[in-house]
Amino acid sequence: MHHIVPRLTAARIVPVVRASTAARAATAVAWLQEAGITTFEITMTVPEAPALIRALASDPSLLVGAGTVPDARTADACLEAGARFIVAPWVDADLAAPVKAAGACLMLGALTPTEVRAALAAGADVVKIFPAASAGGPSHIKALRAVFPDVAFCPTGGVDARNATDYLAAGAAFVGIGGRLVDEALIAAGDRAAVQRAAEDALGIMRA
Repeated sequence: MHHIVPRLTAARIVPVVRASTAARAATAVAWLQEAGITTFEITMTVPEAPALIRALASDPSLLVGAGTVPDARTADACLEAGARFIVAPWVDADLAAPVKAAGACLMLGALTPTEVRAALAAGADVVKIFPAASAGGPSHIKALRAVFPDVAFCPTGGVDARNATDYLAAGAAFVGIGGRLVDEALIAAGDRAAVQRAAEDALGIMRA
């Protein structure tokens, strides 16, 4: 097991940060960090995402990764910026070499047993199940665990504070939560209280 996986598992929730500007993404991270969250996936859909990763990675209290990484060149840029884990919502064997060379953790996306097997063969340390909710939700994770009892699964897509514990009970190692936690409309409106309330609710449910 990669040494980052227990840290991700302990976090239980990994916010998937998507925003139309780097400033809004940075604001989301700051507000969520104030609420007690210290693990973040910054997606490559955020403008100038590697620069944001570099800024966040300078804080030793944070565990920062890069998401929706399309190719090895982008992975290299994120790893050089300080990303500790690299995430793609599909299987891409070309990501393994740069990620392993950097000592980082690789999370590849899959949905079916065949795709899970392909992700593992491509070097995945964690298999991201995406889109989780539309594929069957917690029952899908439970079915996959029956075939892959030792694989760390991270369901993402339709996961929120209300159903996250169901995914964990079904066998997920941790979950990724996107728009239900990183709500750009609330960020744009400056509603820090609402964003932090959602984070605190999620953390409270996880701790319970």
